[in-house]
Amino acid sequence: MKLTIVTPLSVAVEEDGVLSITAEDESGSFGVLPGHADFVTALTISVVSWKRRGNSWRHCAIRGGSLSVERGSDVVVTSREAVPGDDIDNLEKMVLARFLSEADAEKSEHVDSTRMQLAAIRQLVRHLQAGGKGGAWS
Repeated sequence: MKLTIVTPLSVAVEEDGVLSITAEDESGSFGVLPGHADFVTALTISVVSWKRRGNSWRHCAIRGGSLSVERGSDVVVTSREAVPGDDIDNLEKMVLARFLSEADAEKSEHVDSTRMQLAAIRQLVRHLQAGGKGGAWS
């Protein structure tokens, strides 16, 4: 199989001769072998691992994304960020921890932004219900 892992800025991994791939989506961990049916799935923040010729393993921490299998032999992973490496323990401890922390911060920022937007909408509705007279915008 051929595995390609891409981000918006680079091709993080491009490797032929891959014997098997493991990845993780919302339903859990799954594997892909040569001849796998075509499909697409959304990946979680996780580590994609693949077995190479000679039975060595490589890994790539990804910040979510998608995985597609085409023709049973071409696997493409797209992600916002990808960090390849040989040491899965380091990728899990350091890189995934950073990805998860950044995702939590983004969620918090999104909640804060949504609250501000809702407050502005409420203020506008109050102003319109008052007939546009008085209040802060008159």
